[in-house]
Amino acid sequence: MSMSSETAASAPMGQRRFGRVNWLGMKTLYGKEVRRFFKVYMQTLVAPVATAGLFMAVFTLALASRRGDVDGMPFAEFLAPGIIMMAVIQNAFANSSSSIVVGKVQGNIVDVLMPPLSPGELTTAYALGGATRGLCVAALSLVLIFPFIGLGVANPVWAIFFAAIGALILALVGTLTGIWAEKFDHTAAITNFIITPLAFLSGTFYKVSDLPEPWSTVSAWNPIHFLIDGFRWGILGQGETNPWAGAAISVAIAAALWAVCLWMFRTGYRLKS
Repeated sequence: MSMSSETAASAPMGQRRFGRVNWLGMKTLYGKEVRRFFKVYMQTLVAPVATAGLFMAVFTLALASRRGDVDGMPFAEFLAPGIIMMAVIQNAFANSSSSIVVGKVQGNIVDVLMPPLSPGELTTAYALGGATRGLCVAALSLVLIFPFIGLGVANPVWAIFFAAIGALILALVGTLTGIWAEKFDHTAAITNFIITPLAFLSGTFYKVSDLPEPWSTVSAWNPIHFLIDGFRWGILGQGETNPWAGAAISVAIAAALWAVCLWMFRTGYRLKS
């Protein structure tokens, strides 16, 4: 092959890698992730909404009369945004982490790594796939739970933003975990010892400012607290932190996680061994 033909053959790949985006490949991988959880919707969508409904029922029936109103609002209204956001982040994390770990355990992760997809395209597809599942859970929860407690949406822009950024952040954490994990026990450990405790200790069921020091300050800096409180701002029109500050911190966290996932895909960390 001549030098000119070699240059011509390599030019499109170089252009795609540094300039053009492989939209078809990224869309295909994203579509695979979405079809994957829709295929088992009873497990991935219906079950989380049912669990959220059970949380609402149990906590409302058991604690509402004892807890009283929270800043002038019924306890059920205060509780609902936290419960829904907790379901969003748990499912966004589970989708991307389980997808990558299943591929690694079954040995078919190579089918994702071999096509001409850049690290950015891989990260985008997995993150958006997980975020889509989280937002679907949020939408179903809003439709099925809110009418029973007579709750509306005070600020749709904030509600949508924090639901979306929260789903994206946990989908990126799931992507990072899936790349790092070598077996299902590793993802279960992250879920049980990091994701679930952070979700429960973030002001989901109570006001962080009601806690004694130093736990009030510690909980206030829980990254998931900004997501739940921001979503509560969107639903109820009030919260404990400034939503603009929470939005800035959440975007910074998402950018940092995105960079880590890019590095992992670019270096093949625990993917090519």
